[in-house]
Amino acid sequence: MNKISRHILKVMLSLLLGGAILYWMYRDFDFRQIETVMLHEMNWTWMLLSFPFGILAQMFRGWRWRQTLDPIGEHPRHAVSINAVFLSYAVSLLIPRVGEFARCGVLSKYDGVSFPKALGTVVTERAIDSLLVLLITGLTFLFQFKVFTTFFDKTGTSIDGILRGFTTEGWIVTFVCATAMLVLLYMLLRKLSVYQRVKTTLRGILQGVTSLRKVKNVPLFIVFTLAVWGSYFLHYYLTFFCFDATSHLGLSCALVTFIVGSIAVIVPTPNGAGPWHFAVKTMLILYGVAEIDALNFVLIVHSVQTLLVVLLGIYAWIALSFTHAKPAGAASADLQSETDMKE
Repeated sequence: MNKISRHILKVMLSLLLGGAILYWMYRDFDFRQIETVMLHEMNWTWMLLSFPFGILAQMFRGWRWRQTLDPIGEHPRHAVSINAVFLSYAVSLLIPRVGEFARCGVLSKYDGVSFPKALGTVVTERAIDSLLVLLITGLTFLFQFKVFTTFFDKTGTSIDGILRGFTTEGWIVTFVCATAMLVLLYMLLRKLSVYQRVKTTLRGILQGVTSLRKVKNVPLFIVFTLAVWGSYFLHYYLTFFCFDATSHLGLSCALVTFIVGSIAVIVPTPNGAGPWHFAVKTMLILYGVAEIDALNFVLIVHSVQTLLVVLLGIYAWIALSFTHAKPAGAASADLQSETDMKE
């Protein structure tokens, strides 16, 4: 099987996995009621208020990315860095995970940034984000432990009861998602083994990975990191107020479902479609939301937020079309000019 065929197969399997989970969840769903909910029952003001935070999350990511590139001698423009991030999320809707390579390619094309170095900083970013998510996950479930035990006491349910009530289809979906995550990990490790055969590429990646040690303004990096995830959370949390069924749930429920959804999107489907719906819906039901309301929530919120990603990607594509690429050596010249001015 050639390289193109393998890529096509990966995309098809990704779409098939996401589509199968969505079909199973919505197989008996009356989609006509979605129109009623969106036109007559939703509070769109809160949805619109959530949009700036969705945009800011990606902008903060672009600013933070530029900060990690600076110590290794790469100095892309602010606008190009942000548009590269916008475009990467939109591209990942078509081919999961390829957006990370796409944004490195944008910086390489327009600002002459070394592709391997840029890829290394992306690896660093993902490692930092993963550690932060794990930390928040541990703290969230630690502080929410009483909430779960209280819920079980009041309803007379238990963990064993929930597990017994989990349908065969639910177990299958969970197993498939876990398997897909393991396959993704295997593929990433395999790609790294390919990189290790190329010294120049490996050196560039390692430089990018270790760039964090030389970041000039560590407090600002921390602020950017917290701002990225704080913006993502507010982008999600404000949508709770769009629906009567979720408006009363509060920060604790929003944080738990946000974390569970963030973990679910590791499964390689377009924008987490399928696994995210399944994970968030399951947790909302645990907090007492009726299943039909939970299904409405995840379908509408995910669809609208995905549309925002598409619009940002289109904007970035248009903006980059009018952006002139820097000639070779221009980045170094700009840096030398800044240094001279400071002296």
